[in-house]
Parts: sequence; C-alpha cells; structure tokens
Amino acid sequence: MDVGEYVLSAGRAVLDMVEREWQPLSPGELEQRLDQAVEEILESDLMAKLKNQSPPTIYVQLLQSQANVQPQVLQAATSGPPEEETAEPREPERPVDSAAVKHIAGLLQSSKSGARLAGRAHLSLSHTVQLSLTLLTERVSYRSVSRRFQLEKGNIHRIFFSFCERVNMLEETLIRWPVGTEAVDALVPLRSPEKEQEEQQGVPRVLGVLGHTRIPIRLPIGKHDVESTAPEVKRMKREAHPDSWLNLQLVCDGQGRFLHCRISKGSDVDRGAALREKLKQQPELLPSGSCLVARAGYPLTAHILTPYTGSHGPREELFNKMLEEHLRILDQAVANLRARFQRLRYLDIGNYDRARAVVLTACVLHNVFLDLGQVVQGEVAKEEAITQEGEGKVEEEGVNRRDAIAELLFKDFDSGST
Repeated sequence: MDVGEYVLSAGRAVLDMVEREWQPLSPGELEQRLDQAVEEILESDLMAKLKNQSPPTIYVQLLQSQANVQPQVLQAATSGPPEEETAEPREPERPVDSAAVKHIAGLLQSSKSGARLAGRAHLSLSHTVQLSLTLLTERVSYRSVSRRFQLEKGNIHRIFFSFCERVNMLEETLIRWPVGTEAVDALVPLRSPEKEQEEQQGVPRVLGVLGHTRIPIRLPIGKHDVESTAPEVKRMKREAHPDSWLNLQLVCDGQGRFLHCRISKGSDVDRGAALREKLKQQPELLPSGSCLVARAGYPLTAHILTPYTGSHGPREELFNKMLEEHLRILDQAVANLRARFQRLRYLDIGNYDRARAVVLTACVLHNVFLDLGQVVQGEVAKEEAITQEGEGKVEEEGVNRRDAIAELLFKDFDSGST
C-alpha cells in the first residue's frame, strides 16, 4: 500500500468518526433556520426604526379631532408598539447544570448499546442531553424548544424519545435493589429513621418504603371525555377514565433513592402483589430482621408492614405513628421527583409505551441527580399522600409480626415515659 492509499484510508476513518457525531442540516432544517434568521433581522430593523420615529403628526391630529376619544386611547395610539404577546405562558427558564449534562452524557456513551441517538442531526451528545432535560424539567412546548435549539419540532420529538429509550436501558444499573453489605448499610431503625440508636430484639429495621403516585396522561384517541381530561392531578376525579393516568409504584430507601419502580396503566391496580410474591420467593432480598413499610391498601405480610386501620388503641396508634415517619420519606421523594421533572404534572402523550418511557426516564434520572448531590426540594401535596380505605391482602404471619412489634414498641415507650 503506497502513501496515497494510507492517506485515503485515514481520511475515510476521520469522515466516519465525524459523521457519527455531526451531520449536515437537512434541507428542511436549513430552510427553516434561514427563514427565521431573515425574519429576526427584518423585525429588529423595523423595531429600531419605529422606536426612533415619532408618530405621524397627521395621525395625532386626526385622533385629537375626535371629540369622543378618551385620553387613555390617545396615549395608547401615540405611544410605541406594545410588547409582543406570547401565545402561551412562559415559565422562567431553568438552566441545566453542566455537570449533570456531562455526567448523563458519559453514562449514555458508556452504556451497552452503542447505537446512535435517532434524529440527533447536527446536535452533539451533550446538546442532546441538554435538550431532553429541558423538555423534562420545564413545562415548555416543542415549539418553544424548537426556537431555543433551532430545530424542527419533528426532529426534537425523535431526539427526545430516542433519549428516553437510551436512558431506560440504564434502569437495571441505576434503579436496583441493594444486596449484601449494601443492603445492610441502607437499613434504618423502625423507631426513628433519623436516629441511629440500636433497636431492641424483635423490632425490625426498615430497608425501604413502598408506595405509589399517579401521573396524568392524555387519553388515547377514542377515549376522550370532556370531564375527565383534567390537566392537573388535583382536578382528576375518581370517576375519570382509568387510562387517563399511569400508576407509578416505587420503593425508596431512607435517602429517597428509588430501589424499585413499576409503571402500569391506571386500570392495572397491582398494589404490591407482584413485589410480595417476589419477596416470598426470594427472602434473601431482605436482610435478616428487616422489612418494608407501606400504607394501608398494600398487602400485610411478614416482609411488608402496613398500619392498623379502623378503631384502635394507644398501642396501635404508636405503631402507626412510627410507620408514618417512614411513609413521609416516600411522599417527599415523590414531591422532589415532580418538582424537578415538571413534565410529570401532565404528560400530553396518548401512547402508553411512550408515556411510560418518559416516566421511567424521570425515575432513573432522579437517582442520577441524587448521586450528584443535586436535590430539588418539592412541596408534599395532599394528592401525593394517597391513602387507601381498609387493608389490602392480609397474611396471618404478617398480622402476628405486626402485633408483636407493636407490643414491643409500646412496652418500650411506656417504660421510657415512666
């Protein structure tokens, strides 16, 4: 092989590498950007001329000659042009942290799938992450993002869902159940999750909190109901169509990190049944002497403790109070999830698979931001503390263990108070 062939081979390698990270604008995108640039130049030119010129004298005299013209009207007519009104309300832009963008881009780059993000066009990987985080963390339309990133709306749509698919592939890595010493280190006392005192014999420690929330989505075509397509959670009614939301079932540890995530249609009310069976078949998932806690409505088993329902005495009230301290941890984690990822307030997506991909992306990135030490503190809303009337499925072993724990806690509390 002579020198020319070596040069040609090297040139082709460089072109292939450049093509993977950069592609020229499509004809449609090029035309859009040129049109927008021309419009902005002409508009700024015109606005500058209007600001420098006084209103035409003949126009002012004509207005003054009208006897019924009010002073406010005359002032509005002779003043400069009004500020541009936007068709949609804009929330303040929330700058995406560069460290987070770099970290997430690195995770995608090192993931098992080497497939290139679809629809990325001329965007680099870091800009792709920034665009996708913008859509997740801000309540903005594709049109607004199209202006901000100078891309066609259709291309933004492809970029965003391709990003979500790639992040979903990281679920097993970033949302995982702790095992071994990692699980033991994650345990917190049942009596008070904020204190590290030793628990007495028979009182378990808590590995995680089980609960759920609802993510409202757009109904699929053909299932629309004017009264049930409310854009916010607080406007959702119990009689609304079950497919107008997603059920997001979570288990979080004492730090608010998600250990388990299950997303299903609103009509699929699991309430921890699948997780109960998994823990029953694999008891090693819970360290010895540990448990999960959940609200009423979830199964009461030897592995999952739920509060007492109905009328009860001081012993049961004390037990419920201890559990409530842990349940607030999940409520706060869900509030933080919603506060960071504003798009979860209402997903204007009628396709279940795509809506699920967006919600799972938010859950995975929730753990990523926790790893980076970036926590957005959300306000716990009443809708997020979802309660169920009555108990769920009850197992005798769970009833016996709950009663024994409640008795130990009450004796310890009674002796301490005296």
